[in-house]
Amino acid sequence: MNSEDTSATKDHTVYLSSNGVHLEIIIPRSEIAPAILEGLTYTDEDLFFSFGWGDKTFYVETPTWADLTFINGFRALFVNTSTLLHVTRYNAMHQDWAAIKMTSQQLDRMNKYILNAFRLDENHQKILLPGIGYYKNDDFYEATGNYNCFNTCNTWVNSGLKQSEAKACLWTPYDFRLIDIHQN
Repeated sequence: MNSEDTSATKDHTVYLSSNGVHLEIIIPRSEIAPAILEGLTYTDEDLFFSFGWGDKTFYVETPTWADLTFINGFRALFVNTSTLLHVTRYNAMHQDWAAIKMTSQQLDRMNKYILNAFRLDENHQKILLPGIGYYKNDDFYEATGNYNCFNTCNTWVNSGLKQSEAKACLWTPYDFRLIDIHQN
């Protein structure tokens, strides 16, 4: 686990959420850098944004665990595959989110990390996959990086925490260790 700076005031909060396997970083809209919000679909009622990163085919072809196929799982784990950012909008905070207090500098680093995860087109715009979201409050965008068993959705979240100099693990392919250190 990395250490974090404890001398500065931590007056910002971001959150972690897990569906039991997959972690996402959640930031209040008021704390998100304007460059991240630029080009995203949202309404005035959307107060929190969740950012998850993962295998493109898995995200698109496996909206529920019942849709999981051997080939999609195998390919996601053992082949360097293209990725997406899953952006979900919420109008209220959820009680099961793990809070992470951050300084202004840590929040700035987290915003930069998320912004750099969006793949941009030739006009420097985020690339939305229209009509691919699971519900009316989420969308998928092309992302940077490749997914494999050593670089998973959870290692992406962990890397964001490391770059933000928040509590993080040495390496975590699973969700439970990060949730545990931030719920205590």
